[in-house]
Order: sequence, then structure tokens, then C-alpha cells
Amino acid sequence: MSRVYNFSAGPAVLPEEVLKEAADEMMDYRGCGMSVMEMSHRSKMYDDIINEAEADLRELLNVPDNYKVLFLQGGASLQFAAVPMNLMKNKKAGYIVTGQWAKKAYQEAKVYGDAVELASSADKTFSYIPDCSDLPITDDMDYVYICENNTIYGTKFWQLPNTKGRELVADVSSCFLSEPVDVTKYGVLYGGVQKNIGPAGVVINIIREDLITDECLTGTPTMMKWKTQADNGSMYNTPPCYGIYICGKVFKWLKNMGGLEVMKQRNEEKAAVLYDFLDNSKLFRGTVVKKDRSLMNVPFVTDNDELDAKFVAESKAVGFENLKGHRTVGGMRASIYNAMPKEGVEKLVEFMADFEKKNI
Repeated sequence: MSRVYNFSAGPAVLPEEVLKEAADEMMDYRGCGMSVMEMSHRSKMYDDIINEAEADLRELLNVPDNYKVLFLQGGASLQFAAVPMNLMKNKKAGYIVTGQWAKKAYQEAKVYGDAVELASSADKTFSYIPDCSDLPITDDMDYVYICENNTIYGTKFWQLPNTKGRELVADVSSCFLSEPVDVTKYGVLYGGVQKNIGPAGVVINIIREDLITDECLTGTPTMMKWKTQADNGSMYNTPPCYGIYICGKVFKWLKNMGGLEVMKQRNEEKAAVLYDFLDNSKLFRGTVVKKDRSLMNVPFVTDNDELDAKFVAESKAVGFENLKGHRTVGGMRASIYNAMPKEGVEKLVEFMADFEKKNI
């Protein structure tokens, strides 16, 4: 069977070159006679794999020397608790709630201290990013938290909030490595890799060193202390070895493609194909305010639940997978991460145009 066009929000499409390379090395990694899945994480060979992955990530993102890169487990969701545990020195933080994941992080933070909702777009089903130029941020807040790209609702912070001197913490799971980023604007940025970088099971944290201390909230588990992980080079316990290995291959692929400037251009071109169609369609429409649209996740609807279901079924039958919208919002969603070829988006638009002719 030939490969489908996989528009899943995560776990998501990976570069074919990476999958083929991993397949070639499955039984025997570089002549060692075993798979990376079987390899001791304490071995010299695996040490090289994780160190090279970190070096390539640092190069791609221009990560400054005073930031630590951690490869951790538990997905982004475990960091919803780790962030307040490690940073809530004053037991107070501000949260900008722009979707389900920011909301979950905000609710989790309330367990550990005074989490304040600074702004929200819940009033319009998270279809826009609120004005964050003058938020009610107080000096005693330890940090300001955002989910930078909202996978479910298809919005993106194209301008970072004015944090009034507070540390910015960002969950970048679904826009990770899709464009160049100025890491110095963040105290912490982190993301689950299963959307744009690798298989589920790894979360990457990039944390400024001065924020990594022993001063965590009382009761913080040893494993949840960033200092534990940083002091042990992400090797305090057995890391998600194979997932990190695949991430390393994706970093190499990104470098070979020309880096993040090139990826941004490619992603803009891909997204334009789909958004231009939606803006001119008589049947389909996008659900996000134009200026806040994500390049990675594109939700759309026909405004008719039966037609939406028909579209999802018919698209699946011809090889377009995972176009059904998230269960909380319905409709459709196309996730068009780095590894989705432009051809996949063009073919989807062709199918949508044909569907429109037959159903209008």
C-alpha cells in the first residue's frame, strides 16, 4: 500500500527520508549489531546520539550557551505541573488562555499557587488571540504563560505578549522548529515532539540556566525538578532513547533542507494554498480570525454537520487521513507540519474543490 497524506495533529507525519533511514538501521545501528531500541543509554554510542541531537537543535534554533536543553518524558502535559513546581517562588503566575492546552496548564497551576487568568479568547471559541499589549501583570508574578500555537483551534501568537519584565514561559508543541525563534525572549520554552519533530514520548525543554535551581515547591518529585535533569544531562533515569534518536534524525533533515528560514517559507507557501482556497470557497470556511491564523493547524467547516461527516469519510476513502476536527470543536482540521509536502496540501485542495462542486 502506498503512503497516505496524513493530516493528523499528532502523532503526526514524519519525513520519509527519516523513516527510511531508521528502517535501514533498525536491526543494526552503524555496525554495532543491535538496534538503538536495545542499546544502553549509558553506552558511548548512545551518548554520541543524544549529544549530537542536542548540538543540532542548538544550531537550528541558535540556542544561547546560558540555556539548557533537556530531553524529557511525560509530554507537554507533565510540564503543566513542572512549570509551577520549578518557577512559582512567589506562588503567583499569569496565564493567557487561548485554547484547551493553555486552559489545562492554567488549571494545573492553580493546584500549586495563585494562577491568574490575564486574558482569554474563550468568548469566541478560541478563534482569535487576545490583545496582550497591556495585561494586568503584577510585579509579584513569577512568570507569564502562553501556549504559542493552538493545535485544536488553529491560532498562533504572531506577537509575543508584553510580560512587563516577568519571565515568559511558552508551550510551543505544535509550532516547534517551524520557523526561526529568538530564544532569548523566553525564560522557558518547551514542547512535545509528536507534532513536528518525532514520535510521541519526548518533550524538549529549553530553559535559561538561572531559572534552574534547587528552590522548587515543597513536595516536588525528584524527577520533576529541572535541576535533577539538567545536572544529569537528561540521563537521571533511562530517557526515551529511540524517540530522541528519531528527533536527532529530524534535526539533521531540517539542517539539510536549509534550516528554519527555509522551513518558514515552505510552511507559509503551504498554508497559503489552503487558506486562499478557504477564503474563496462557497462551501468551506476557516474558523480563525485572519491575522491570528496558524501555519501548522488549519480548522475549517461547512457549517453543516452532515456535510462535514461526509467530507471526512470521502476524503479518507481516497487517502487523506485524520482530517476530522478535534472532538471538542467538530468540523475538520488539516495539520500541515514541516514534513507534510506542499503536494499533499495541493491535492487536498483539489479534492475540496471537487467536493464543493458536487455538494453545493
